[in-house]
Amino acid sequence: MWLYFRFPLSLRLVEEMLLARGIVVSYETIRRWGKKFGPDYARRLHRKQPSRNDIWHLDEVVITIAGRQHWLWRAVDQDGCVLDEIVQNRRNTKAAKRLLIRLLRKQGLTPKRMVTDKLRSYGAARRQIMPNVEHRSHKGLNNRAENSHVPLRKRERMMQGFRSPGSLQRFVSIFSALRNLFVPPRIKRSAAAIHLHRLQAMAAWKTMTGTLA
Repeated sequence: MWLYFRFPLSLRLVEEMLLARGIVVSYETIRRWGKKFGPDYARRLHRKQPSRNDIWHLDEVVITIAGRQHWLWRAVDQDGCVLDEIVQNRRNTKAAKRLLIRLLRKQGLTPKRMVTDKLRSYGAARRQIMPNVEHRSHKGLNNRAENSHVPLRKRERMMQGFRSPGSLQRFVSIFSALRNLFVPPRIKRSAAAIHLHRLQAMAAWKTMTGTLA
């Protein structure tokens, strides 16, 4: 599961890598493991402590599934940590409100500032849900949220798309939880700091999953 969700690998490539290590398992079994255990692992992974000084960057990206357009709405903080994601079939104020409500429920705090692109739905939703929060709406300010879509786009190409909105929602929740754990914060830029961060992340993953190797 770690290989599949952490790296841009197909299920068949993970099957081959495990076979090289003497582990015989089918790609379909790996898929079922991810479906069964992945959501629980994602919930149990350590989450970053929210702060009233956090800045939420919100953005949405279109993903085509079985010929139909769906929108993945995502929120990241000032460090690029994914706070929440939700797959919806609309790109309007109701969808933006749903994202903000989920964020407030999960974070438990309103942010210092909210940054979005020029989509008016964000402003309308913010006025209804958290009117006292500062909102900056500018295309150039929201690169952090837009850049957060890039790793998923790479996985989408490798997987040749998603089967259903539900499978997309399940995948991104696990995928982003692992990225939050393994990708070093922006302040940790030295090679030694990055190496230490990855060792700590792997230790946390092994402890949480009960694996020793």
